[in-house]
Amino acid sequence: MKRFGLVCVLICMVSVLAFSAGTKETSESVVNAKAEPVVITMLIDNGQAVDGFNAVAKAAEEKLNIKIELEVRPGGNEGENIVKTRLATGDMADICLYNSGSLFQALNPSEFFVDLSGESFIDKLDETYKNTVSEGSKVFGVPYSSTQAGAWLYNKAIYAKLGLKVPATWAELIANAKKIQSAGITPIIGSYKDAWTSQLIFLGDHYNVLQLYPNFPEEYTAGKAKYASNKAGLRSWEKLHESNAYLNKDYLATTYDMALEMLVEGQGAMYPMLTQALSYIYQIYPEEINNIGVFGQPGETSGGSGLTVWMPASMYINKNSKHIEEIKKFFEFYISDEAIALYSAKIKPDGPYAIKGVDLPEGTYAGVLEMVPYFNAGRTAPALEFQSPVKGSSAEQITVQCGANLKTALECADSYDKDVRKQAIQLGLPGWN
Repeated sequence: MKRFGLVCVLICMVSVLAFSAGTKETSESVVNAKAEPVVITMLIDNGQAVDGFNAVAKAAEEKLNIKIELEVRPGGNEGENIVKTRLATGDMADICLYNSGSLFQALNPSEFFVDLSGESFIDKLDETYKNTVSEGSKVFGVPYSSTQAGAWLYNKAIYAKLGLKVPATWAELIANAKKIQSAGITPIIGSYKDAWTSQLIFLGDHYNVLQLYPNFPEEYTAGKAKYASNKAGLRSWEKLHESNAYLNKDYLATTYDMALEMLVEGQGAMYPMLTQALSYIYQIYPEEINNIGVFGQPGETSGGSGLTVWMPASMYINKNSKHIEEIKKFFEFYISDEAIALYSAKIKPDGPYAIKGVDLPEGTYAGVLEMVPYFNAGRTAPALEFQSPVKGSSAEQITVQCGANLKTALECADSYDKDVRKQAIQLGLPGWN
């Protein structure tokens, strides 16, 4: 009996140990199953910087158990066609990174993307930005990066040496240019060798157009407002034409890179450009970055100049994704203070973030800090391309002709109106036939 009892005890002990081991293995399996991250795909164009995004994505994998896998597409028209094709065929990634504004709205967002207007984190988005990713009352996107502006970069040392103030009106800008020219320095840098750079005075004046003619985008899209016949619109071309008297002599042979070098080294004082140039300057001339300031293109009166703002590309959720709730959590994290700090540690912003209550990080470029008062005062407006789908394909060729004084401002405005008409008809917009 004693032997039988001992055997029973041993059998029980072995059974308990086996059960415990089985339970442990089962428990470990459950833990391992939970540890497998949710994989979310994201279609992104090859021109986007990803260091900041990758830093946030890594944190999201640790905190939310979500892993982002990037699918890269070309930029430009080819990339736009890929996005449209993949949407139409139902082959879109879980997240689509695409333009904000009119190009996004042309995708018919209600058909393809998830409405985020009911999510609490959407309240954090800047209202001007929010309008560029909305259709009616529906909001679809969150910003991928910071804003930037079509503004004037200026050499602060030259301004200080000559006792100049940031101009509040166009007349003051021209007065500054004359003083700079008298000092033997190029007042306004032109880099028409890279023709796209010739557009900035024209495009960057949109804030001022809106102050004089608030309905310009709607009437322009409808074919009612024309640059050649609208006084506010024509003024943008006239400013570009007037700038010619103060350009560097070799502006037709000067490239974008050469222009930035001129600005940094003090060979030129002002350069109308997108503020994305600040990051380029920082990479090449980091010790000079805080000597480069930024001001908005002035209007006709001193009532307060403003900034024409280029909104960031945005992330949208594919309606057919199987991970919609997980992506919403990722979006909420992406626009949090923690995530923005991680992003900014890798990539410095080229303008304020389109998110309320977010402080710019330590070490932000001095030029970006000069943009903040415009945003705080509400003196910003999105560029026309975020308010209208109409943009002529020959814009940069026509702005070169205007800036080089090869044609009058009126002739260039008229040429652009004709160029725009071709595109509007191709888009099937009413009012253009």
